[in-house]
Amino acid sequence: VGLAVDPEDRARTWSEDAKSVLAEDTARAVLAHALSHFPTKRGLWMQAVELERKQGTASSLDDVLAAASERLPRVEIFWLFRAKERWLAGEIDKAREILTNAFAANPNSEAVWLAASKLEWETGEIERARVLLQRARERAPAARVYMKSALLEREEKDFKEALRLIDEGIAKYKTFAKLYMMAGQICSDDLPQSKSNLDRAKKYYQKGLEDCPTNVVLWILASRLEERMSTGVTKARSLLELARLKNQKNPELWLEAIRLERRTGNERLASTLMARALQECPSSGTLLAENIATAPRVEQKSKSVDAIKRCPEDPHVIGAVASLFAAERKREKARKWFDRAVSLNPDLGDSWARYYVFELEHGTKEQQEGVKKRCVTAEPKHGEIWTSIMKLMTNRRKTISEGIEIVAKEIQKRREKEPLN
Repeated sequence: VGLAVDPEDRARTWSEDAKSVLAEDTARAVLAHALSHFPTKRGLWMQAVELERKQGTASSLDDVLAAASERLPRVEIFWLFRAKERWLAGEIDKAREILTNAFAANPNSEAVWLAASKLEWETGEIERARVLLQRARERAPAARVYMKSALLEREEKDFKEALRLIDEGIAKYKTFAKLYMMAGQICSDDLPQSKSNLDRAKKYYQKGLEDCPTNVVLWILASRLEERMSTGVTKARSLLELARLKNQKNPELWLEAIRLERRTGNERLASTLMARALQECPSSGTLLAENIATAPRVEQKSKSVDAIKRCPEDPHVIGAVASLFAAERKREKARKWFDRAVSLNPDLGDSWARYYVFELEHGTKEQQEGVKKRCVTAEPKHGEIWTSIMKLMTNRRKTISEGIEIVAKEIQKRREKEPLN
């Protein structure tokens, strides 16, 4: 392995050799040799972990993670990965032991505190999780620690305590937008529906926008709240206009403004806004996909051709074209394009859910299970519909396998109103 390799090039050369060989035993041997010479090289350990994750056994993966943690005790990811694997295997006490050792090596690590509290939280030990989060706020205070603390209380339906923690967190981390978001959602969605609670939500959003004026999600949540309140569409529309002034060339804000007009039946203004949006954001896949989906049927083909020219590798565009083929009963073409969409960005949950809907309606049981299995492996975390459904408190503990079923049903429900969505 080491023949004819310059000493300064050894780590890089052996890493590339391990990637290039097809036989896993050979790759394993190359990495073992490299790590014997460079035992504290994080990149080599990551490569060894990835090899065992993909091609090894649970035992061989645990061995590599244990060795990596021993050699690099201050690198949190190896401890956390190992603890998660043991937890998923049902070895809760072993996972606790690993995290205890991680604490010893990283006493003030936010990530280790959060992982330890999550382990207790997910296994139903709420009081243990609560105590760990309290200690984390004292010893490793951070915005995410306050957010997770409030989320625990929200899930336990102690909304008063959740809001107290949020207020405490905002006082220390006023530019952390997710605290304002959660507070607004608790007031508008979890507490009894009343004018006072909606006004309280509005105040949280207003304060959030003062401190986080570039956070697009906060602007959208604030406008949707206005749409719900007596102030209605006019105030929501003006908020979105202000948002676009402060955050120019942002496709998400344009998309929300367009959809606001469609929800109120103002199709002409929605079309005008779409034209302006595509002038300002000509390469936005989300806008181009929406333009295809909402166009009159006779215009959809030409709009899809234009979108592909502008964004040939955008998964939103490719997914919209796949849906168009499905609506035209060109099933093999649709399948090919859905597959391309999930390959372009496996992290986009909406693409997986739309692909799954297609197979539910036109595929075999084997094809349906194939899409679901690939989605579970990909572990998608993004996508407009995916996140809106999976982040609901009722779905927070759902698996990816359960999630794709729920999101698929939501897509089918929406499609009854809007054929290509």
